[in-house]
Amino acid sequence: MLKKGVILLSGGLDSATTAAIAIDMGFNLSALTFFYGQRHDIEIKYAERLVSFFKIENHVKVEIPAKIFRSALTKASGIDVPKNRGIDTSDIPETYVPARNIIFLSYALAYAESSGASDIFIGANAVDYSGYPDCRGEFFNAFKKMADIGTKAGVEGNGFNIHTPILDMTKPEIIREGVRLGMDYSLTHSCYDPSPEGYSCGSCDSCILRHNGFIDAGVADPTKYRG
Repeated sequence: MLKKGVILLSGGLDSATTAAIAIDMGFNLSALTFFYGQRHDIEIKYAERLVSFFKIENHVKVEIPAKIFRSALTKASGIDVPKNRGIDTSDIPETYVPARNIIFLSYALAYAESSGASDIFIGANAVDYSGYPDCRGEFFNAFKKMADIGTKAGVEGNGFNIHTPILDMTKPEIIREGVRLGMDYSLTHSCYDPSPEGYSCGSCDSCILRHNGFIDAGVADPTKYRG
């Protein structure tokens, strides 16, 4: 019998690979996707494609008021997405969304406990990440402790597992693992600032990490970039 799991599925390369890993581990996944006024809301369509690709039966889309966030990733902020910057993990960029993973994981925790699942998957990465504090192992360990203390399941001894299977992998390693598992990366989108038609900008942090990852992995990049 397959184990129940909940995955945060954004439509991006990392969350798609994480889903492939979770399914390979024997989990029957339910997916959560979030709309929070992000510039790259096209990722929601890609999440829907991934749900179909992975044959995930339960997909919940959650809308969070955009006005609570100040970030270059949100349309209403008026902050430009940084382009062609040297990625320095000691510097937290304007694309950081305040408390985003705390909020997302809280929804996942509620969904998991309500559905009888003990396992939550998130495609966070601490190697190629852009300096986000909520993409570190320390954060996920702390969240698990909170979850086990603050839920009925946890208090009754049925704690939660927060899986971050690609946390310590480089982008090329992530891509190679996805390819090994049969991942079709044309079904994913990573750009922070896509064109209205959905083409990737090629110069934001996420585009640069993604494109270099495909090059270093020796895998053709299926991304459609602006001309």
